[in-house]
Amino acid sequence: MYSRFRSALFALGPETAHNVASLSARFAQQVTPFMLDAMYEFAHPSLHQEIFGKTFANPVGLAAGFDKNARMIPFFRKAGCGFVEVGSVSALKSKGNKKPRAFRLPEDQALINRMGLNNVGAKAVQPRLKQHAGQIAFPVGVNIAKTHSPSIMGDAAIEDFCESFRILAPHADYVALNISCPNTEEGKTFEDPNALDQLLTAIMRERSQMERRMPVLVKVSPPHTAHFVLDSFFDEILLVSLAHKVNGFIATNTASDRQNLMTSPQEIERIGKGGLSGQPIRERANGLVKYLYRKTKGKMPIIGVGGIASAEQAYERIKAGASLIQVYTGLVYEGPGLIRSIKQGLVKLMEEDGHSSVAHIVGIESEK
Repeated sequence: MYSRFRSALFALGPETAHNVASLSARFAQQVTPFMLDAMYEFAHPSLHQEIFGKTFANPVGLAAGFDKNARMIPFFRKAGCGFVEVGSVSALKSKGNKKPRAFRLPEDQALINRMGLNNVGAKAVQPRLKQHAGQIAFPVGVNIAKTHSPSIMGDAAIEDFCESFRILAPHADYVALNISCPNTEEGKTFEDPNALDQLLTAIMRERSQMERRMPVLVKVSPPHTAHFVLDSFFDEILLVSLAHKVNGFIATNTASDRQNLMTSPQEIERIGKGGLSGQPIRERANGLVKYLYRKTKGKMPIIGVGGIASAEQAYERIKAGASLIQVYTGLVYEGPGLIRSIKQGLVKLMEEDGHSSVAHIVGIESEK
């Protein structure tokens, strides 16, 4: 069914198509939720896990960026996700960058975006998040980022992050710090170890003053290559993050480079800047998950994202060390049925390999 709908969507510009799909999802979650159950329902006990003190009915989640303003949480729960991550949300609302700012690369099953963190702001998202977070067996995380403005830098940038944290963290099942977004106009990130140390010092101070110590995760950029053993950049990020007792990592964000593309150089030049997602970053995302898993000796939950569009690719990422996985670009090309397809495929692949629980396969390839 989605293949027919996709033809109509792909006749539109990428951002317009996303808005149409979002409106359709919001309509379906309100008017025909029973149809969503019939179309997408699939559950299996082997997919259950307990992570961050929360029950995840399955490991397949929605990546940040798809539902920036927390309007489609019920739809993706009905579509079979085990969890949802909304955002990125910033303290102040933002229109983002000028259009066009989203582009498809069909030959590569990829996207490029320079949306610029367009969102309605933390205060507007808060009541929507509060309505849905804390549900049994359906965690809802929130991804926060610095407000998209080159005038907010230094101490002001840290306070901007903290303001979002104060507003949203009490109503989330986990908070992801988007320290690595490459598609803002100023292009600055908090992946510099000193900047990250200052940010985490402030965020953890805020968390210590709250009644509930919600999990805090750090989302990082993809490496330049899939095959690396030692990397001082990621080692420093790890050391700083672990020193502040973060609860996990999300690997990876989109890539600012243009490696492994079949799309013509002329088309890539025409598109210009932005974060690359989808199949071209899959191997690098796998490599970083393995690296983080080995460096943390498998004791730190990792959410794997980037180039996951099949059960086989999800299985590969989990065996590399991801306790949970997220999809975004795969949804654009495959539709929401991808979620059920991944879950069914995971169960089949585990049965073929003699595993009774998804928890048993996390990191088994990285332990060799």
